[in-house]
Amino acid sequence: MPAQFPQARLRRLRSSSALRDIVRETSLRAEHLVYPIFVEEETDEYTPIEGMPGQSRIPESRLGEEARRLSALGLKSIMPFGISHHKDETGSDALKEDGMVARMVRIIKQAAPELVVIPDICFCEYTSHGHCGILKGNTVDNDLTIQNLGIQAVQAAKAGADIIAPSSAQDGQVAAIRKALDEAGFEDIPIMAYSTKLASALYGPFREAAGTELKGDRKTYQMDPMNRREALRESLADEAEGADFLMVKPALAYLDIMADIRRNSLLPLVAYQVSGEYAMIKFAAAQGVIDESAVVRETLGAMRRAGADLIMTYFAPQLLEEGL
Repeated sequence: MPAQFPQARLRRLRSSSALRDIVRETSLRAEHLVYPIFVEEETDEYTPIEGMPGQSRIPESRLGEEARRLSALGLKSIMPFGISHHKDETGSDALKEDGMVARMVRIIKQAAPELVVIPDICFCEYTSHGHCGILKGNTVDNDLTIQNLGIQAVQAAKAGADIIAPSSAQDGQVAAIRKALDEAGFEDIPIMAYSTKLASALYGPFREAAGTELKGDRKTYQMDPMNRREALRESLADEAEGADFLMVKPALAYLDIMADIRRNSLLPLVAYQVSGEYAMIKFAAAQGVIDESAVVRETLGAMRRAGADLIMTYFAPQLLEEGL
């Protein structure tokens, strides 16, 4: 039986910063962070994102310069999202060898080859209707969309992507992408599945950032936030289809789901701290009611503690500048 007070005094290991450091169970390092960025074509100006203080759309013409800056800060991994000026009903620009997805990957890899580049594979930024694939009536045609996701993934791999990250939330998308990559000779390119992606109210600022044209919602293909068992089922289904990473998006409100997945899978697990989570911290800090740096570390630490190996976070450069 463990010793009890007064023999056991848990405060003994908290009496100095050095002692606290050596017994800390959960760490946060540069290699744990992935930075999502927004890249806009046909502009030379950085455009501040009103709903995400401190974040801007990066002009494609400055992307190489930005990649070198971030790498010099110590960033290890980056996820580019495109803001397209060439949208149509099918998101066809994302399927082209010289389309925006491929160009972003190519520019980053040429400017900072040491960065792990993880392009978002989806269509919401490239469709005129803002949905994540080809529409059939009022919802996305699952089977046609996953075929196109395979094409987009191959174009990204040809451009030099290190990891493919499909976020479209379609059934069978991991299997379709794996098949397309393998048939194109990219058997060694891993897939980071957005395996448990919830139809969350926390994505609001992202729509402004990415310039999506969505009317309505994505509840017919993204997951009901109230379903815990289904959340685990979604991730295990993607693992069975060949995913190399699993993901929970959003993160902080779903730590229980993250812990469930961690207990049931040996795959690397990713948490996505989404735009709404970022904005809440930023706006609360601006009002002086929280210590921003402390809250960022506490919330990211909670994700790591729940089982996340990697965290997608817009705070990544700030954390690196502060020395973590």
